[in-house]
Amino acid sequence: MTEIAIISDVHYAGPLERERHDYPYHGIKSPLRRFLTWQFRHWIWQRDPFAHNYLLDRFIEANVAASVVIANGDYSCDSMGIGVSDPPSYESAEICLGKLRQAFGGRFHPVMGDHEVGKLMMSSGRGGLRMASLDRAMNGLRVQPFWRLEMGPTVMLGIASTLAALPVYEVEALPEERAEWRRLHEEHLRTIETAFEELRSGQKVILFCHDPSALPFLWGREGIRRKITQIERTVIGHLHTNLVFGLSRFLRGMPEIHFLGHTPRRLSRALGKARYWRLFKPLLCPSPAGSQLLKDGGYWTVAIDESGERSPRFCFHRMEW
Repeated sequence: MTEIAIISDVHYAGPLERERHDYPYHGIKSPLRRFLTWQFRHWIWQRDPFAHNYLLDRFIEANVAASVVIANGDYSCDSMGIGVSDPPSYESAEICLGKLRQAFGGRFHPVMGDHEVGKLMMSSGRGGLRMASLDRAMNGLRVQPFWRLEMGPTVMLGIASTLAALPVYEVEALPEERAEWRRLHEEHLRTIETAFEELRSGQKVILFCHDPSALPFLWGREGIRRKITQIERTVIGHLHTNLVFGLSRFLRGMPEIHFLGHTPRRLSRALGKARYWRLFKPLLCPSPAGSQLLKDGGYWTVAIDESGERSPRFCFHRMEW
C-alpha cells in the first residue's frame, strides 16, 4: 500500500503579510458592512487568519513517511486579493511551499488555488485576477495548472480550478487581460479533457480541484462526461469547513443574485450549478484550522493499492488547535 497525504488551504502568513493586521476589513467603507464582516469572521470563519502557521509544521511532522504529498491550493493569505504578484503574498506562498518541498522533495505536488492568481475580497471589493500572478505562480513558485501522476491503476490529476471556472471569475479580471484568460480557459479544459480521453479501461481517477465551482465546466466537456464513472473521488478545498460544504449542497440550484455585490453574485452563480458536483464524488479537504465556530480542520491520507486489488482508502485526520 502506498500512502498519500493531502492538505489544502494552508493560508500561510509570512512576516510581510502579518503586518497587514486589518486586511479583511481594509476598503470596507460601510460601517454596517464592516460590522457584519467582523461578526462573521470573529464567530464563524476565522478570528485571526494569521494564527495557524504551526499547523503546517504539524502536518509535515505527521507525514514524513508519506510516499506522495499533495497540497490542494491557497498557500498565502492573499491579503491584497491580487494573488502572488503582491510581494508579501508571494513571500508567504514561497515560505509555505519551501517548507513542503524541503520536507518531501520530489514526492510533493502542489495544486493551483484561487489565491495564487487573485480574486475579489469579500465585502471590500478589492483585488481580482491578475495575469502577473499566474505567471509568478507558474514560473516563480513552480505551481503548474495541470499535472498527472500514475500509481498502478490510479491516476491522479491536478488542475487549476480558476482557469476551468473562468466564466465565474472573468468579471474580476482586468479588461485588457480578459481575452488571454479566455484563451487559457479553453486551453486548460482541452488539456483536462484529453487526459480523461486517454484513460484506459480499469483506470480510476483521483481528481484534485481546489474550487468546486470548476466541476460543472468539466461536465460540459463530452470527453470528460464519457469517463465520469472512472472518477474515484474529487478532492476539493476552498470551502475550508464542512459547515460551508453542507450549506452549499443545501443551496444547490439557487438563482444567481445580482444586487448584493460581487461575492454573492459569484457564490450564487457557482451554487446554481452545484447539482453537478455530486457526479464528481467530491471530498472536502478543509483548511488545517477549519472554521472558528467548529474548529473542524485537518487533512486526509489515502492508502492506494498499486496492484489494483483494493480501492483507495481515505482517512481523515483532525487537527486540534
